Amino acid sequence: MTDKDVAKEGGCRCGRLRFRVTSRPLITMACHCTGCQRMTASAFSLSTLYPSDGFEILQGEPVIGGLHGTSRHFFCAFCMSWVFTRPAGLDDLVNVRSTMFDDAHDFVPFVETYTSEMLPWAKTPAPHSFEKFPPAEKFPELLAAFAQWGDQR
Repeated sequence: MTDKDVAKEGGCRCGRLRFRVTSRPLITMACHCTGCQRMTASAFSLSTLYPSDGFEILQGEPVIGGLHGTSRHFFCAFCMSWVFTRPAGLDDLVNVRSTMFDDAHDFVPFVETYTSEMLPWAKTPAPHSFEKFPPAEKFPELLAAFAQWGDQR
């Protein structure tokens, strides 16, 4: 991904909620947990992690939905599209649903999580897989590997 490719915009299905990212992604992921399956009505959710200071809402007011627990899942108040998540205890990060970008073609998952709950036919090209969530000590290595992988694509 070159510097000209950094700024990206996206929005919910109805277009009332719009956002922009202005920093490089930290990592791309596919989550196979049953919670993500149910929230997306699909086999897995796709997301791209960014520093919070590289993310801004351009239009609309997101509302919290989904599981009202430790992570805050933000939706469009009108069409109820799941647009992004603020992970619990990590206010400096935002996890954007990759398919909410206007052009989602470049957001290939680098890591897949919760493969222990995946549907047997749901395959991704992610080079790294974890039965649950990767341990915290593994993240620096994964982020560094993603940066190199992204520059080669």
